[in-house]
Amino acid sequence: MKDISSNKLLKFFLYLVLFTILAPVVILILWTFTSRWPWPNLLPETYSLRAIKEVFAPHAKLLQTLISSILLSLSVAVLSTIIAIMTARALTYYDFVGKKLIYFLSILPILVPGSVFAMGIHVVFIRMSLADTILGVIIVHLVYTLPYSISIMRDLIESIGINLELQAYVLGASPFKSFIFITLPLLRPGIIASISMAYISSFSQYFLTLLIGGGKVKTISLLMIPFIAKGDRSLSSAYALLFVISTLLIFALVDRLIKKSPYQNKEGGI
Repeated sequence: MKDISSNKLLKFFLYLVLFTILAPVVILILWTFTSRWPWPNLLPETYSLRAIKEVFAPHAKLLQTLISSILLSLSVAVLSTIIAIMTARALTYYDFVGKKLIYFLSILPILVPGSVFAMGIHVVFIRMSLADTILGVIIVHLVYTLPYSISIMRDLIESIGINLELQAYVLGASPFKSFIFITLPLLRPGIIASISMAYISSFSQYFLTLLIGGGKVKTISLLMIPFIAKGDRSLSSAYALLFVISTLLIFALVDRLIKKSPYQNKEGGI
């Protein structure tokens, strides 16, 4: 009886979580095609294709902006994960002077308020001629996403340990082969989580992109946020729906590519 009741409780929470995820998406879809939805009506009063026509109008340059946003955020996510793996391995496996300081500095960007961080780094970037450039935006997004990636990879690397790599060394494998064929496959869940976290943090970043990019670096967030700010629910919902769909597609693609990594020896050898 306890198992039956626990299963029912688990199903209830699963359905509740599913509802909390899908309900906002359904509302976004309705608002995208809504012209008028007064309170307290349960359903929209009138429907319209205005938001769809505006979003896909030639002057909006949606496709160009979406592709550039995806490429920018993917670049940030991949770089953030690579740096995080190296940093996490160094912090986990080695003892050196300033180790605690480096770990503190790695989480400092999320401890400092975003506006303070943006204002300070903007002054530095102006002096370095990185303001109003794609490279400047990538660097500032990278600084902002690294704390999350390092935290994810460090926890995973600590749980995996180095014993399997050491056994591979004893059997004659080089450090490179040991990492590629033993450690890297074990890090796949963390790599997927790190890329996903860094991607969504970069893709949804508005203030840093606007300030450092100077309006010259266009992203989907820069198009979406102004409509949210001025209360245009139809257009903001259309952009938000596009934001969600494109993000889910990128996550599915990243997951598929990483799981099909060619560095897994099917016979189990090194």
